[in-house]
Amino acid sequence: MSSKRRVTVRMTAAAVLAAGTAVAFSLPATADTTAPQATPAAEADPMLQAMQRDLGLTAAQAEQRLHAETEAREVERSLRGQLRDIFGGSYFDTAQNTLVVGVTDAAALDEVRGTGAKAVLVDQSATELNAAAERLDDAESRAPESVTGWYVDTRDNAVVVTTAPGTAEAASDFAASADVDGDTVEIVESGEQPEVLMDVVGGNAYYMGGGGRCSVGFAVQGGFVTAGHCGTAGTSTSQPTGTFEGSSFPGDDYAFVATGSGDTLRPWVNLYDGNARVVSGSSEAAVGASICRSGSTTGWHCGTVEAKNQTVRYAEGTVTGLTRTNVCAEPGDSGGSFISGNQAQGMTSGGSGNCSTGGTTYFQPVNEALSAYGLSLITG
Repeated sequence: MSSKRRVTVRMTAAAVLAAGTAVAFSLPATADTTAPQATPAAEADPMLQAMQRDLGLTAAQAEQRLHAETEAREVERSLRGQLRDIFGGSYFDTAQNTLVVGVTDAAALDEVRGTGAKAVLVDQSATELNAAAERLDDAESRAPESVTGWYVDTRDNAVVVTTAPGTAEAASDFAASADVDGDTVEIVESGEQPEVLMDVVGGNAYYMGGGGRCSVGFAVQGGFVTAGHCGTAGTSTSQPTGTFEGSSFPGDDYAFVATGSGDTLRPWVNLYDGNARVVSGSSEAAVGASICRSGSTTGWHCGTVEAKNQTVRYAEGTVTGLTRTNVCAEPGDSGGSFISGNQAQGMTSGGSGNCSTGGTTYFQPVNEALSAYGLSLITG
């Protein structure tokens, strides 16, 4: 086993890691890339307005990005299927509105170029990176308290382990004890202290019978999905009235609340400005893609997807398979909707920071919850 360990000190909640070598698929440019013009509809779209506010974009740039990300989802899905075991992960390069996909075998370069992509090699496949993260999951009980989590970083083609400042050596020893090669893991010292956003609601608020408030994630046939830490099976809710039929936390952070026949299930996400975003499906956005979150405490905020397959060690227990974002959130936003374009992404789990100074927020991917309970999204 290699003794090499990459160590980074990161005190900000939303630092950007350097991009690694990969396959770059360049999406079609507009006729005027230097001064893109927004459509009147784009200028009035609440989601595009929030992207302008939170991502520093013009209306035209926000519209361009959403279009490029929609195309990128289809390209990524196609290439993932073609490349299979030599697929090295992907992310969306916001500077170029470009999907970036890694490959590990030079023999696939021409195949990738045939799709219009530029092919460059990476060292490790997505399968290998996810396997390393799973070995850390299996060893979680041995992790020191200073370690706050880990995730697969497709930009750097590595598994990042986050740990408190000054504790990189202990984190490195933990990774080694889990049989994760030193060339695979990157140790990041971070001041983040993630906590479950228990008193939160994303989308519309609902209330637990025993007290507390969370948020509707997405309407599904028979009720809605939300965060698992908001309630256990049998917990009653009000506004809307329902019952937790299933809940998984820790390990996962999803739940299904069955509502009464008198409730009207809508394919919408609350934008907190008198408008709603229509949900059309649940295609997964790439790392680097823009994403927005709805919550009753802080309203509607946007950012980008930073990583997938994040393991977070909350005080209440460890959750695996979360998605990491730099969207802000605060207590009162838990369970709420994460959406990219018109595609449902997941439900707010927890994080660190706030919407005054920024922070890191994790969400539970919605497709896992739908699969676990055999549910279908209400779409429009």
